[in-house]
Amino acid sequence: MNQASERQQRTALLSVSDKSGVAEFADRLAQAGYRLVSTGGTATVLREAGLTVVDVSELTGFPEIMDGRVKTLHPAVHAGVLARRGTDDSVLAAHGINTIDIVIVNLYPFAQTIEKPDCNFSQAIENIDVGGPAMIRAAAKNHAFVSIVTNVKDYARVADSIEQTGDVSDELRIELAAAAFTHTAQYDCVIADFLSASASLTKPSDHDQHRVGTVDDTSDPKAKTKATPDPDNGNNPSRLLLLKQKQALRYGENPHQQAAFFVDASSRRFGDPANPEKSLMQRQSSPSLSDAKQIQGKELSYNNIADAAAALDLAREFSETCCVIVKHANPCGVAVADTADAAYERAYACDPTSAFGGIIAINGPVDEDLAGIIIERQFVEVLLAPEFTSAAIAKLQTKPAIRVLELQAPWTMDTAPSLKTAGGGYLIQSADDALLSAEGYRIVSERKPDGTQLHDLLFAWKVAKHVKSNAIVYARDGQSVGIGAGQMSRVYSARIAAIKAQDEGLVVAGASLASDAFFPFRDGIDEAAAAGITSIIQPGGSRNDNEVIEAANEHGMAMLFTGMRHFRH
Repeated sequence: MNQASERQQRTALLSVSDKSGVAEFADRLAQAGYRLVSTGGTATVLREAGLTVVDVSELTGFPEIMDGRVKTLHPAVHAGVLARRGTDDSVLAAHGINTIDIVIVNLYPFAQTIEKPDCNFSQAIENIDVGGPAMIRAAAKNHAFVSIVTNVKDYARVADSIEQTGDVSDELRIELAAAAFTHTAQYDCVIADFLSASASLTKPSDHDQHRVGTVDDTSDPKAKTKATPDPDNGNNPSRLLLLKQKQALRYGENPHQQAAFFVDASSRRFGDPANPEKSLMQRQSSPSLSDAKQIQGKELSYNNIADAAAALDLAREFSETCCVIVKHANPCGVAVADTADAAYERAYACDPTSAFGGIIAINGPVDEDLAGIIIERQFVEVLLAPEFTSAAIAKLQTKPAIRVLELQAPWTMDTAPSLKTAGGGYLIQSADDALLSAEGYRIVSERKPDGTQLHDLLFAWKVAKHVKSNAIVYARDGQSVGIGAGQMSRVYSARIAAIKAQDEGLVVAGASLASDAFFPFRDGIDEAAAAGITSIIQPGGSRNDNEVIEAANEHGMAMLFTGMRHFRH
């Protein structure tokens, strides 16, 4: 319990930007015998509520200066907050300083400020709180004697504890201190992210003209040359990630695991220091799964979120109308078509067995007919689309367990970095958002792909990028016809893709193949040829590239090297 000195009245210091509920809280403190000390606008609100308030300037004997920039940064405040009862009493008495028992502070609304469309760089900087974090940290450090309240939601709990026991409990003070340090850490992280992005706008761009590359050991160095990451592209792994819990989950991948869904709450806006009055610019950011609106269905699970994110990421690759069906983080059917109905039909046809209990993402509107086809044909865990007609929603409500998510268009490529725990640490990498242009590949075979083959090769390449390694994708006419995923051997991935196609009665003869990484030996090419594949797209770069190219030529295949790989673990 607090060992507040008997010689003075207990004191609460209030200085808040969010003034909701503060007058009611202060009134309960006053009723419990607390002296109220406050600053600026907070003091005005309390006085308007009929409360007696002591200005901080009266406490410090020094006026607020610099338009309020300096008001609480004074020994009379910080010594009162940091004083250890029974240890520092003589120091306080010598300097005429009273202890402060409760600190109620929330910070300048930096994140909210930079989200305003008309906010400029100067305004953002002015909303960086200095005195507030200092008081919060001081009170949280001295939580053995001082209660720090940073969240409006805690006002009632603190007041209840005081009214019921005469003080704030030890347990609650520790909990409030932990929340306070979390609050300041998140606040600083948003500011750091904002300034890091802003600083990149002032850096010269000549690194684009003198970029350093790295070359892997390869028979053809050009096939594996890759640029070093651009430190100014806003997606560098070194940028700060501020993780904020969005949803507590029932369990993780399995019922015995605990889990929660966190999102990156870092600043998404950046300013131009060279033009302080210029409005802030929004980073290019496609809507993410965390922005989706759940129209109906059971609560999303850990696996639902992981699989829905995988389906969305693949659907983002296509500008055409497409349907992606995912099962256990791997696509089991992908297709493009003129209509959403046709895209779904073709995606489902690739692997109806695996589609059962899958996640479906369609990048176009879902109408009543399509909703009806889906729910009559298969069990689906999550259905994700940018729009559902009212009739489609009514149809889906006949299956209330289906999780229906609406995520606004356009579903453009996501550039957010990814994070994964490993070995007691975190692996953070920039997004695998590299695109293959029409000139970004080399034809290495004697046979050249025709227009249809080239279209299918590029389609299959986009799909393979989202299949767990080792990945093999067979495709024809904008439809996956066989997918081999997650195998330790690329040969076995090729065999599995062929088996799936054969089981579903899909024609492989004349289809195209994409591989997420190079073929180390010709056996994978021979396996594909036996299945009827006539064209292949792969990164190239193996020591045995010549052997692999020779195999393609023997089988009369067209082969493209992309010079980039898409491992996915």
